Amino acid sequence: MPTSKARLIRFSKPSNPATSMPPIVHAHQFRRWWAACVNIAVWGLCWLPFGAWPQTQTPEPEPTAVRQQALIHIVRQDCGSCHGMRLTGGLGPALTPTSLAERPVPALVATILQGRYGTPMPGWQSMLDEQDARWIAKQLLRGFPEVKQP
Repeated sequence: MPTSKARLIRFSKPSNPATSMPPIVHAHQFRRWWAACVNIAVWGLCWLPFGAWPQTQTPEPEPTAVRQQALIHIVRQDCGSCHGMRLTGGLGPALTPTSLAERPVPALVATILQGRYGTPMPGWQSMLDEQDARWIAKQLLRGFPEVKQP
């Protein structure tokens, strides 16, 4: 019998009673542990509604027609200097829909904005924002449009 007045809870039977003793936990330790588990479970359930259902996503606004033409010009001239004027490859890889088919849009956006370390591909974050880069990435996956002549 323990000499203290605290209640003890035995969690498991020892595999060999002669050589090992089962873990002994005081009742107040068990209550504290149980309260922490309940607290975590309740708070987890409170946050569940925020991620359980699909959120309605508002479509991102497209760049204006003038900005789209500027982006087309940037891609055809600046990107075309390495990726080929028809974007079929050169110093850099081809930017055709078939060559980019397996790449997700967020990866393309990151490459456009941050460049590729260890390659000549620069980041364009100083000239483009994320919305512009996302529009360019989507256009590259569709087949990039030609520059409209005025």
